[in-house]
Amino acid sequence: MTLTLTLVRHGQTHFNASQILQGSSNSPLTKTGREGVRTTAKHLAASDFVAAYTSPSGRAVTTAVEIVHHHEGLRLRVDSDLREYDFGTFERRPERELEAVQPWSELVPAVLSGRHPGLPDGETGAAYMRRVRDAFARITDAHPEGEVLVVGHGLTLAAYLWTVEPGPLAQLPNASVSTVRITDGVAQVVEVGLDIAGHGHVATRPAPASSPAPAAATPARLTAN
Repeated sequence: MTLTLTLVRHGQTHFNASQILQGSSNSPLTKTGREGVRTTAKHLAASDFVAAYTSPSGRAVTTAVEIVHHHEGLRLRVDSDLREYDFGTFERRPERELEAVQPWSELVPAVLSGRHPGLPDGETGAAYMRRVRDAFARITDAHPEGEVLVVGHGLTLAAYLWTVEPGPLAQLPNASVSTVRITDGVAQVVEVGLDIAGHGHVATRPAPASSPAPAAATPARLTAN
């Protein structure tokens, strides 16, 4: 049996355009973001999705609704564990302020490894990675085959891709499409950050030079943990 996960990052938001941290906060899509999402939705119109999931954040729901609009009868399900990493007191503040305190190249590996204690009033790396793994385990357990749409966030989707194939964190443009294929329980990353909308990496953070290997290494076999 083969399951294909189609992962879509939300469209460009006003915070993305201004390089402001969003995390668990929200910001509406820009006009460019809405147009980009429509372009991606049309690209995915021919996909035969058996299920669709989204983060509860408004920017993700707006993106997911636009895609699902092209698939009559497809019910959109919200999974709160697909939400973005919580940056605590740094949310809704310029990205450069966090960079001055803890560079992205240090923060990300610590979060992915589960070692990060969390930013002030934020989320620990262990809690974050646990919910990301749990969300995708639930999805894959519920749908052993077919194609499933998952709409989420730059760091959260990239963190999941990293658990499948460790390496530098993927840079996912807004409204981009990534694909993971799971055959008999073994996952493989097929495509990363296909920039359908043509937004480029304006709203992405640079990939850290290196990232720690997940506790359960190769082959990437999905388990509910």
